Amino acid sequence: MRKDGPGLAFYLSRTNRYSVTALVAAVEHYYPETSITFFSDLEELGKLDPGKYVLALSFSSFDLNRAYPLISHARARGFTIVAGGPHPSARPHELLEKGVKHVVIGDGERAILKFLHGECALILREPVYDLENFPPFAINHGMYMPVEITRGCPFKCAYCQVPNIFGRKVRHRPVENVLHWIKEGIKRGKKLVRFISPNAFGYASSDGIHPNVDAIARLLEGARKLGVEQLYFGSFPSDVRPESVTPDVLELVKKFCDNRSIIVGAQSGSIRVLKKIKRGHDVETVERAVAMIRESGLTPHVDMIFGFPFETDEDVEANIRFMERLIKSYSARIHAHTFMPLPGSEFENMPPGKLGKRYLKVLGYYAARGSLDGMWYKQEQLARYLDNLKREGEYEDKGRGCAGTFRSLQDQGKS
Repeated sequence: MRKDGPGLAFYLSRTNRYSVTALVAAVEHYYPETSITFFSDLEELGKLDPGKYVLALSFSSFDLNRAYPLISHARARGFTIVAGGPHPSARPHELLEKGVKHVVIGDGERAILKFLHGECALILREPVYDLENFPPFAINHGMYMPVEITRGCPFKCAYCQVPNIFGRKVRHRPVENVLHWIKEGIKRGKKLVRFISPNAFGYASSDGIHPNVDAIARLLEGARKLGVEQLYFGSFPSDVRPESVTPDVLELVKKFCDNRSIIVGAQSGSIRVLKKIKRGHDVETVERAVAMIRESGLTPHVDMIFGFPFETDEDVEANIRFMERLIKSYSARIHAHTFMPLPGSEFENMPPGKLGKRYLKVLGYYAARGSLDGMWYKQEQLARYLDNLKREGEYEDKGRGCAGTFRSLQDQGKS
């Protein structure tokens, strides 16, 4: 972009800060002359000049009640709007129809750079395979976040957006590059380090599943040697696949990290449900992982999803029995979720998750005793919110959603 060209005004909210940080980091690194500012609501947007700034919005489906009024107001004032994030990636044509000029699908860093360079396709899809060439922090703007060490997921869980939006090809940020940015953060007083990964224990592995113990050891030990005071691995905002849990990695976590728990994804105690949601593992694999975590002296924090619309009474009881066995036999803590039909996932057109009396009674019982946490009630409300938007025509697939757009781009030789 020319030095006298328009700058970028990023929509910044509590829910999109990580995404915006990565985008700002890319822009300030490769186009440092670009003017960057931020806005968070209609009042702040009203102070911006359409002749001086292009608007950049990143948002999920749960932010539509904030994002759509911003888009409507901005379009009326003549702004050029670029949109990306989970919802625009899943519904690119919907955003174009609402007045967005350019939609980014999936990875945003290279796409925003191409836009600044003058490549202005209506739909931009530019996968990032070289994370090491994109800073995780926007240092010039004082924006820091957990270091993203892995992007993409080799699995195809039917309830999840990640494989369709970010692809199934796993990309890792090299150990040396991670340590470089940790060092830069420490120079600026950032001595607490967390990581972003769809499967932390799969870091630096060729398949994103089987642990590369040597790389994980170099990462964690190297971070400590640099002066990190608090180090978290295999905990929020990452989690761990059960088939990736091994005694060697658990020992590294105990030796170098501050987290005393590991978040492991089970999602269901019903083998029928596990097959239907395409998790790729069975109940026994989850229990082995939970047992290993407990034997290592760490607490298993187990993700489970309740309320799939196809659950039978037998599935519900299997889920509850499994949850109770994990709590009673392994002192596990359950992290409870309600199913939400996310745009961009295989299950996006299913009815919203609903928790029956049986689930509500059991979840409440264990929550009151400190063995269960999560936002299952809030997620049930959010699932209904998405369903209501769809019914009202606020967003719809029209056969041109995320997966359909990907196929279209592939047909055109653009993917």
